[in-house]
Order: sequence, then C-alpha cells, then structure tokens
Amino acid sequence: MSDSLRALLDSTPLGAGNAPYIESLYEQFLADPASVEPKWRDYFAGLGKGGASDVAHGPIRDALAKRAYSIGAPAAAAPATASVSSDAAAKQGAVSRLVQVYSNRGHLVADIDPLGLMKRPVPEVLELSHFGLSNADLETEFLTGSRVDAIPKRMKLKDIVAQLKQIYCGTIGAEFAHVSNSTERLWLQNRFQEGRVTNRFSAEEKKTFLRHLTAAEGLERYLATKYPAQKRFSLEGGDALVPLVDDLIQQGGLRGIEEMVIGMAHRGRLNLLVNVVGKSPQKLFSEFEGHYDVNHMQGSGDVKYHKGFSTDIKTPAGNVHVAMAFNPSHLEVVNPVVEGSVRARQQRRSDTKGDKVMPLLIHGDAAFAGQGVVMETLQMSQVRGFYTGGTVHVIINNQVGFTISKPEDARSTMYCSDVAKMIEAPIFHVNGDDPEAVAFVARLALDYRMTFHKDVVIDLVCYRRLGHNESDEPAATQPVMYSKIRAQKTPRQIYADRLVAEKVIAMADADAMVDQYRREMDEGKSQAKQSLGLIGNKHTVDWTKYHDVDLTETVNTGVRIEQLRELATKLTTLPSNLSLHRQVAKIVQDREKMTAGQLPLDWGFAENLAYASLLTEGYEVRLIGQDSGRGTFFHRHAVWHDQNSEDNYVPLQHLSPSQPRFDVYDSFLSEEAVLGFEYGFSTTEPNSLTIWEGQFGDFVNGAQVIIDQFISSGEAKWGRLCGLTLMLPHGYEGQGPEHSSARLERFLQLCAEQNMQVCVPSTPAQMFHMLRRQMKQSFRKPLVIMSPKSLLRHKLSVSQLDDLTHGSFRTVIDEVDDIQASKVTRVVFCSGKVYFDLLDSRRGDGLHNVAIVRVEQLYPFPAEEYAAIVKKYSNAKEIVWCQEEPQNQGAWYQIRHRLQESLSKDHQLLYAGRAPAAAPATGIAQMHQEQQQALVDAALRSTSTEESLRHTTRLKAANK
Repeated sequence: MSDSLRALLDSTPLGAGNAPYIESLYEQFLADPASVEPKWRDYFAGLGKGGASDVAHGPIRDALAKRAYSIGAPAAAAPATASVSSDAAAKQGAVSRLVQVYSNRGHLVADIDPLGLMKRPVPEVLELSHFGLSNADLETEFLTGSRVDAIPKRMKLKDIVAQLKQIYCGTIGAEFAHVSNSTERLWLQNRFQEGRVTNRFSAEEKKTFLRHLTAAEGLERYLATKYPAQKRFSLEGGDALVPLVDDLIQQGGLRGIEEMVIGMAHRGRLNLLVNVVGKSPQKLFSEFEGHYDVNHMQGSGDVKYHKGFSTDIKTPAGNVHVAMAFNPSHLEVVNPVVEGSVRARQQRRSDTKGDKVMPLLIHGDAAFAGQGVVMETLQMSQVRGFYTGGTVHVIINNQVGFTISKPEDARSTMYCSDVAKMIEAPIFHVNGDDPEAVAFVARLALDYRMTFHKDVVIDLVCYRRLGHNESDEPAATQPVMYSKIRAQKTPRQIYADRLVAEKVIAMADADAMVDQYRREMDEGKSQAKQSLGLIGNKHTVDWTKYHDVDLTETVNTGVRIEQLRELATKLTTLPSNLSLHRQVAKIVQDREKMTAGQLPLDWGFAENLAYASLLTEGYEVRLIGQDSGRGTFFHRHAVWHDQNSEDNYVPLQHLSPSQPRFDVYDSFLSEEAVLGFEYGFSTTEPNSLTIWEGQFGDFVNGAQVIIDQFISSGEAKWGRLCGLTLMLPHGYEGQGPEHSSARLERFLQLCAEQNMQVCVPSTPAQMFHMLRRQMKQSFRKPLVIMSPKSLLRHKLSVSQLDDLTHGSFRTVIDEVDDIQASKVTRVVFCSGKVYFDLLDSRRGDGLHNVAIVRVEQLYPFPAEEYAAIVKKYSNAKEIVWCQEEPQNQGAWYQIRHRLQESLSKDHQLLYAGRAPAAAPATGIAQMHQEQQQALVDAALRSTSTEESLRHTTRLKAANK
C-alpha cells in the first residue's frame, strides 16, 4: 500500500466492504475530477503515472482489503460514533455497488422480448439482500454517484431502485461493462442514463414512427393478398426495422453522413427496398409477376429478395446516397463486401476517419451467432488496411433462426450478439414492439459510432410472424411460440393504441394511415417519401463505359525504356537514414544491375515496375495479402523495413508528389472476409488495380463462397462489374497436398460467358504485361493468376528490361528453341512450371521432334492462337496436354474439348500428367520426384494416353 493511500484511508472510516463505493468515486473522478473531494482527487490523480484513464480498480480494492485485514473488523474496535459512521459508509458503499451492478447486469431482467417467452429470472446480485441492504433502508437517502444533471446527487433508496429499473430494466437492455476504455464506457453510461430519464419524442416524430410501422405492415399484407403463393421473406414481427433504418439515415444526414452502404440478407429486404430506399412498387410487382424481357436480359438475373438498389435520400442537412448491396442466400457473407465498398467510397472522398461514409449491416440472429465470416469481419474493424470508421450492426432477432426450437441449440452464449464482445462493441438489446426505444438506441448507436468510430450493435428482439418463408408451417417446431404469436397484436396495432392513449393521434387517423397506404400501393406510388431517385454527385462513378466493349481486344502494354529506367531508379533509391537487412540490400543492389542490363530481370522487380508504371498513368494500386509487403517467397519487397527502428519505406509511394494511391497491407489471417472486402472495393472503384494475394494458393478454398457467389457470378446475376485480381501461388515442388495447388480446376469450372480471366504466366515480362493489361483494357473482369513459387528464382524463368518495352501479354507462347517445324511429330501444350521441367529434359536428351508450347491464358481459351500452332506443325499428329496436377484436377478436363476442336481425325490427343487422385499432391518427396519425372517422360515420349498414365499409376501400385 502506498503511503498516500494509507494516509487517506486512515483519515476515513472506510474498510474493505467499501471498495464498491471507492470504485464509484473513481469512475466519478474519471468523468469529472472536480466532482470528488480534494483528498480523493489528489490520490486518484496519482494513480497510473499521472491518472491514466484506464487504470484498473485493483489497487483500490487491494489497499482496502489489506487495511481491513490489518485492523480487523472496525465495529469491534472503534468507538460508537465511529461505528455509526462506519455502518453508514458501508451502507453507502453497498448502494454504490448496487448502482454499478444494475449498470452491468440490469440487461438480464430487461423487458426486451415482445412475446414474453424469454426466461428472465432476477439474479441474486440484483437483490437488496445481496448487498446487506433491506426494506428498512428504503427511506434512507444515499449518494447516487450520478454524473448527469437529470439524476439527483442524493435520493432515497426506494427511488434509486425505481430509477435503476427504469433505466436498465425497461424495454432496452444495455451491455457496455465489457468496454475496457473508461472514456467510452463512462460516455455510454452517462448518455444512456440521461437519455432513459429525459428523452422524449415529439408528437410529429411519434406519428412518423407510426407511419413507418404502417408501411412495414401494409406492404407485407398487400403482397400476401396479391401474391399469396410467392416467397417474400416477410418482415412481420420485426416491423420496427423500417423506422429504425429510416431514422438512422435521417439522423446520419444531420451528423454529416453523405453515403451509407447497407448490407443485409433476404428477410425484410423487400420491405426496406420499397418503404425506405425507394424502389418502385410497380417494379416490385413486375418481378413478382415475372415480367422480364428475356430477349434483352444479360446473364442469369436473380430472385427479387437478393437484389440491391441505389438512391439518394433527402434529409434536413442534405442528401444521403444510400446503396443496398446485392447479396445471395449466404447471409452474412455480404458483410465484408459492404465494408470493402465503404472503404473505396471513403478513399474517393479522402474520408480517413469515416465521417462521410458509413456501413450499416443488418443481420439475422442465428447467422450472426453462427457464421464465421461475422467474426472475421468484426476483426477487421480497427485493422489499418480495412478500417471504415465503425459499423452500425442491427440484428433482426426473431429468436428462432430457421426452424430451431430452442435458442440454446443455436449457440453457446446467452445472446446471439455476444460474439461482438470480442471487439468490445457496445450492445443494445431492444424490444421490437417499442418503436420509441428502438429509435432511441438507433440514435445512441449512431452517436457512439460517430464519436468513437467503432462498431456498435443493436439487437432488435422481435419475432417472425410467419415461417421461414410464407409456405412454411412454423408451429410444427415452435408450438408454444406460435400460439403466443397468433394472439399477439402487431407492432403497428400496439403502437397505435399507445398513441391513442397518449392523445397523440385519434384511432380514426391511425386507421386512415392504413387505408392511405393500401390506396397508394394500388396506384403504384413510391412509399419512401424522402427518396429522390439516383441523382449522383461528383463522387459518383460512371461504369457504363465498361459495358458493351470488345472483349477480344489486344492492348499494347509496353512502356518506353527511358521511363522504365527512371522508375527503376526511383524503386532502388534508398533514403539516407534507412538501414536495410543485408539480404534485402543485396536484392536492391541486384535490381540496380537489372536496370543497367547486367542481370536478367526477375519476377519481383518486374512486378514492382508494373505497379510503378500504372501509378504514373493515373491508376491506383491496392495489394492485400497475408505477407504481401515482403512477399511470401521473399521476392517482392514493396516495403523496406529499417533495421534500427520500426520505420519503413515504400518506394512505390514516392514516385511523384501527385501520384495516385499505392496501398500494400499485410492482412490478418483470414481468407473469406478479406477476399470479400477486396471484392467490394473493386466493384466500387474501377480505377484501382485491386489485388488479393493468397499466402499459398491452396488457402483460397477458405474463401470459396466469395468466389462462387460474387466473383464468378456477380456480373451475370446482378450486372456488377469487378476488376479484382487474385494472385494464387501454384506449382508442384513437393511441398505436399496443402502447398501445391490453387485448385485451378475449380476456377475453370466456373468460367463461362466471358465472366473472368484465368492466366498462368511463365516469365517476369508476362507478369508485367498481364498486370498492366488488367487496367489498360476497356472492360473490368476478374483476373485469376496461378502465380509462381519456385519460378521466382528459376534460372530460365527470367526476362530482359527490353521485354517490357513492347507488345502485350501473350496468351500462347510458341517454341523458343531452334526446332524446324517440319520435323516436329509431337506438340506438347502445357502451362506453368512444368514447362521448364519439359524444356530441361528435352534439351538434355537432344529431342528435336517435340515442340513445347505454353498456354498462358486458359480462359478465355485462346482458340485461334492454339489452332495456328497446330496448323504450323502440320506433320505433328500427336498433340499432348501435359500438367503437373492429377488428371481429375488441373486444366485437363476443363479444356479437353477446346484442345480437340482444332484437331482433325488424323490427330491423336494425349494426356500426360499425374493419375487421378483424391488429394492434390503427395506429401512424400521421393514419390513427388518420381511422379514428376514420369509425367515429363510421358509428355515427351509416350505414344498413347494409356501409356502416359502408366508412368504414374505404377507409382501408386508400388507404393501400396
């Protein structure tokens, strides 16, 4: 115990039982130092090296406990007056602890369930007896410890308890005790306390809430009557979502928000689209009725409850652009996509804090608790490369998920929102049948987000009046709940009765709202009264120029040699105070020699030059991956780290004072959320070369949902263009089944309708031209690169600086050795690293009748170039496809028909590669080497597919 604390305690009758009181004083000191007595103020100011705002309360507890231990029970040894004083102090400490516990645990008994089915027993810690208090103390006045003017500093205990119940146990259950930052925690406590005591909505605001509830209910009933057999994923029971979102938009406008991006699953989407965002009811009806002009449709389209929408909404402080993201039925997977889109919009506005653009994510209760992408996205919230200034989360908590009968079968936590505590997000549970409480927490959540730029969660506790869809019978699995729901008035009816009782509105006027809504729906009038349609502003991007363009164009991607040398010099010039690691310094020195023509160009330098050249031409570059700054294979070194400090230097950010952004971030260990974020970014910013790099290509299967539902099909389903680039290290070097294959076959299976590009570059120059082509071409399509590993340092896989000055990316590369076409009897086509194995073997054996051709782009397949090669070698009747992957993987099954199309009946198409296998590769080095040699031999020498396969199947037999 410090001398100062001992002296302070000796001057008071306080003991260990008063720790809660002292803690309350400490919280009060943190909020307002002048509000506590000077002797306590002096002590608290000395805590934690000058009174840091987040000092633990432990020192206070420990000091009091030691004092109690050293002096024994105060009452036994002290005079009567001291005993009375000590007892009063103990009671005050107990009351202070009671206040604190209500703040922390009051949510456990809050009236948050509209159905009243939640088991909410009063915990012992909320009983007076738990604190040594009783009914005899109810008339005694105590200090409240209040830091807000709305609550008196002294009150009778009965009034303190009544007010605590009003604040913490009403239709809002607040959780913020887990917020460790005391500034934020005290802010939340003060704002919540004051608001629950003083907040009053005007009569006009209350009528607005009722109109929104009327609209929410009205749309569902209208659609149920007009289209009774169709799915719509009704919002009924969660109607309060409509006034909640509308109020967030309106209040956001007042706080300076200019754009809001909304992500949500399908429940309630149609309702928000029509009643808040402003989709035309007539357009919605056409979708229900199936009125599509299929002759003019591009792509597959999608069901109506997956579609997005963009509009501008009028607020008292100006227009807010609102975009609702398209989302498949994979529920929470849209979360990182929205965050990426928001980040792109913020960068466009130089909105570094997130003051102008805000994400709003609307979740289902079971999905929020159950899907891992939620945790991954939450983990992004304060990470530098993915920061968006805080997200407002709204959980539509219908308490049953899909058809689950008990909440405890859906999660292991008390609340569906508990996963958000991992980032210490405040959580407000609110009764969906109390729209005023809903609006209150919406405004408080927005205020918190705008003040601290962190995530916040609104758990809208409601119910689902119908089944999972409108043809489902929910009572089969939730008989008790649906018996209660059938007897429950709708949220609109409950609130209308309340306003009539308050004399805010007459029942006839409430009924007139219902009639008016239905009449306007019959007339097809817009129901989102503040929606202005898509107006746009200076930050709006015109994507039309990327539509209806020539997908077969050849783009010249060469760069003048003078410019390349100038850029190369800037990329190899170190700041005078930067001390590099010796290996990195050697790489920089080698790059200087490459610039001078003394060494061939390697992959890492060619890639950096591609970025530099694009930056000088006005394109932004964003590169994200788990080790992208350095490069997983120690090859890129786009970021230089000073060895004597934590400083780093990024040469690509110092090409010129006016250059566009170059961002490179080492991401946290996530695939699904990070790839989703980059997809969202690239669908929003066409002027950026946006790259996601897998640490190993094999890890991309952790993001398969993003690939299947967005990257490969987003354009076909929703018309969403995307220029995202995926770099996936791929190649068989004997590193086992999880470090060999980027699952090329899966991407090729998804290729159709010119939806993306899949390339396997084999030289640094090819990588240079391919990256530049991605931005220079007139369209935006995803690019999937099977990028190299061992080729990064292969003696044959090099280029010259001159190779970057002319031409473009070559989809097919013909034979490079001096082989006479007329003498060729066999042509081996291949992609990637195996080419160099074939080349080494052919040269070693002196074969002059075999030509080896690289197919560098597998989709869109270069059919004309392939046919020209076959025609060139007119005497070659054996056409071989050689690959490293097993026969059932890799490219073979996906391009076999392409290879066959240009062949005559005199040709024989052969396969040379590993036999079919369940795993992508062997983990045994010896077997890998034997398989590799066998497939090379098969490609260069075998006379049939069967013979080539025997080279690999014999290895399996021998291994058995």
